[in-house]
Amino acid sequence: MRLSPTLKKIAEQLNVSISTVSRALKDHPDISAETKQKVNELATLIEYDPNPYAVNLRTHNNKEFAIVVPSLSNFFYHSFISSIEEDARQQGYSVFIYRSSNDPQIELEILKSCRLKRVSGVFISITTETKDISPFTKLDGYGIPVIFFDKVPSSELCNKICVGDAHAASLAASEILKKGIKNVLGIFGDPNMSITQARFQKFTEVLAAGNQKVQLKTVYAISSEEAEQVALAAIADFKGEYFAVFCMSDEILAGVMKAVQRKNLKVLKDVGIICISDGMIPKLFYPEITYAETSGFKLGKLALNRMMRCIAGSSFAQTIVDESRLIEGGSI
Repeated sequence: MRLSPTLKKIAEQLNVSISTVSRALKDHPDISAETKQKVNELATLIEYDPNPYAVNLRTHNNKEFAIVVPSLSNFFYHSFISSIEEDARQQGYSVFIYRSSNDPQIELEILKSCRLKRVSGVFISITTETKDISPFTKLDGYGIPVIFFDKVPSSELCNKICVGDAHAASLAASEILKKGIKNVLGIFGDPNMSITQARFQKFTEVLAAGNQKVQLKTVYAISSEEAEQVALAAIADFKGEYFAVFCMSDEILAGVMKAVQRKNLKVLKDVGIICISDGMIPKLFYPEITYAETSGFKLGKLALNRMMRCIAGSSFAQTIVDESRLIEGGSI
């Protein structure tokens, strides 16, 4: 079996100390030009590469970022990851992707792995069951900044990069009022999540303030499959009257559209659809779905910028919100 080249092998062949080899490779001024040349020539010849894990132990920084998401089926996360990778690479960092499967125990195991690897920083969208953020704040004690994004804790003592949840919900509700729609089905995500609570509160608040006597029915779903089932059950309550469905997320939108198709309902003729989305899923349908944009790509750029500031020494906690805009399709 071929053994990997080491500093010790270089030192033995040149009859110098390991520390001399190490300093020569780092272009240390105490090492003569002749010795540096010999060391570098031999290192190139035997294809020596520094052990990245040994470097991590010395520097406490491996120039790698970890991105932790509940799942990889969400296009929003794909956009976020793409944005981080694009900008991080330009600054000399690589990126590792971890999937928590929405399991807080797996999430903790990932955090431990990040600490042992001494990653440069962690971007994380927490699970729906995550309540205690002390494991995340402990990473800061190891010099590993943590940036929460999308699904974030309620604590103000951490760095959070958020989409404009309330603003997006307000845009959607205002569009429903603008169209004069009287019957509305609102389908929201996990009621325990701050993202759901913010969207629910603003959406219902704006509809109520419109003074148009809107009949609103609200239900919850934590997956596209569940969204399909609750939509199928709720559609019957409208008894053939025209109504609009507000979908809190892309995942819910996918389930709702399947329910609409199963019921043979025609978008715009029988039912109006509006949602909050990253933008990809609404374009898969005809007519395209009207949506309040929450961009994972833009959020990624904001998150990396905040991460680099933390690495540079910024120690205060900050919450950054990326506001939404309404993208009109032909669905409402």
